[in-house]
Amino acid sequence: MLGCFGRPATACCAVALALLVSVSVANPVHHAPNAVIDLLPRQTITPGGRPCGQNNATNRGCWKNSWNISTDYEVTTPPAFNTLTVCQYPGPTISADWGDYVIVNVFNDMQDNGTSIHWHGIRQFGESNQDGANGVTECPIPPGHNKTYDFHTTQYGTSWYHSHYSNQYGNGVVGPLIVNGPTSANWDIDLGPYAMTDYYWETADRLTLRAELVANGAPPDSDNILFRGKNVHPTAATGGAYDRVTLTPGKKHLLRLINTSVDNSLTVSLVGHNFTVIATDLVAVTPTVRSTLFLGVGQRYDVIIDASQPVANYWFNATLEAANNCGKTHNPFPAAIFHYDGASATGLPTNRGTPVVAACAGETGFAPVVTRTVPAASFAPSTLPIDLAFPTGPRGQVFEWSIRNTPIVVEWDHPVLEYILQGNTSFPAAINLVQVAGANVWTFWVLQNDFVLPHPIHLHGHDFLVLGLGTGVFDAATMAGQLNFNNPVRRDVVQMPGSGWLVIAYKTDNPGVWLMHCHIGWHVASGLGIQFLERKSEIPTLMHLDQMEPNCNAWRAYQPSSPYLPKLDSGLKRRFAGEGGLPAGAERVLKPAVRRIG
Repeated sequence: MLGCFGRPATACCAVALALLVSVSVANPVHHAPNAVIDLLPRQTITPGGRPCGQNNATNRGCWKNSWNISTDYEVTTPPAFNTLTVCQYPGPTISADWGDYVIVNVFNDMQDNGTSIHWHGIRQFGESNQDGANGVTECPIPPGHNKTYDFHTTQYGTSWYHSHYSNQYGNGVVGPLIVNGPTSANWDIDLGPYAMTDYYWETADRLTLRAELVANGAPPDSDNILFRGKNVHPTAATGGAYDRVTLTPGKKHLLRLINTSVDNSLTVSLVGHNFTVIATDLVAVTPTVRSTLFLGVGQRYDVIIDASQPVANYWFNATLEAANNCGKTHNPFPAAIFHYDGASATGLPTNRGTPVVAACAGETGFAPVVTRTVPAASFAPSTLPIDLAFPTGPRGQVFEWSIRNTPIVVEWDHPVLEYILQGNTSFPAAINLVQVAGANVWTFWVLQNDFVLPHPIHLHGHDFLVLGLGTGVFDAATMAGQLNFNNPVRRDVVQMPGSGWLVIAYKTDNPGVWLMHCHIGWHVASGLGIQFLERKSEIPTLMHLDQMEPNCNAWRAYQPSSPYLPKLDSGLKRRFAGEGGLPAGAERVLKPAVRRIG
């Protein structure tokens, strides 16, 4: 199965922006499979074999006969049926099957910026060096160089990939990542990924620089909300077009919702219809019906839409919380159109539906199909306080986020995995690294938010259990009874409440270094991140760490000539150096690209 899609590039774009990173298979430099992910022979499956048949419209719970929705994917994974190679950019959907190996060659065709690609939500079992977090698992890819990523799809469902260098993904380095597999309910038609994002007329680089300064107040509002890269002009009478999705009357449709925003959380609804949720991020759940769904930045939901209403056009609305606590946009009514086949192909819906009052609280109440139960008696959490300070720097007073009193600053030219390769344990305090003890044991973390704003918290390398969340201060001695240890919600991004707490758990079953951070670009740029070093001694035996050295050497050779180094921020999302303005040459790179809506 090849990812060389025969469609024009504009049909695949998440947003229509200047091309920043090329993805191709020209002269790929493949990493050798490691001890964990050695390829198995291509398999031949006989249709109708044991135990439950083939995946089809009436049998979505089964997968290639011998696996199903109840298969524990952390224990058993189908062998590789296909190797996927992607040769198109920007923003194509990468589509694989459960158990496949994905190989992507990323070439940095920019003049003055590094890059890296993170495969959001992919567990990367035994392959932390494929995670794509510069300063953590690799050095940035310098201009004119390439890096080949290869990883195993041990989960299935809906995710996305994006640059992890600066707020570069806000300029368009982003795309859907789909892993086909069983589902917990039947459906007829897969509508594909549905990426929604905040959209800014200025580049994310300039906006990051502006959002840093306390004098500028709240982060900049988005100029629009895009649905699959489209929308009408938010304030003018003409310009752009609504995205239209076609529904077939009488059929059940699978829709894969993704919030790829930099800042804006979205509450979505489809007038006259409900969503049957069957997956949260990459975790299959018992079908649950909702009339609205909140998506924090980075979150995904697989939903089924039953086209059982009269043939017509219906508004698909995205609503933002009015007080600007989780993002704000200049578009007063962000919307797309869901069009029943047989209705007018150009007409607008006539019913706006009941107005939705959006908040910033995340969704709860989902039950994973593959269950996890944590022994409550082993609950001994570590607390990670999260706070905001306002120190004064060369450019004036700035916002500075921290976890456990440390605003993270990683070393682009010396990632943690390179420390491991060199046997060097002298980790700088500024990289905010926590070494996690034990193997295959549950580890518990209390994230105590000491500021009023909520945060979408993303953990690399793990689906974590959301044991509980609430307002105020969490006291483990008296409040453990409020937690759910029996098959709680499990996902890779969760919305942590403002002035409140979040308790998560994950099992130390994945050797590597794993970043945890807020997925709001402005916040992680200002320090809101932490690293977990898990089973350090096993890392060199599971992956070829020496394969990072050519790229790191190339990056270190490039650094002296870069107009944007040394960096001043976290290194995960980057501010520009210089006290009074932009560095020499920045106007050329930061000049807004010609952008098209519609």
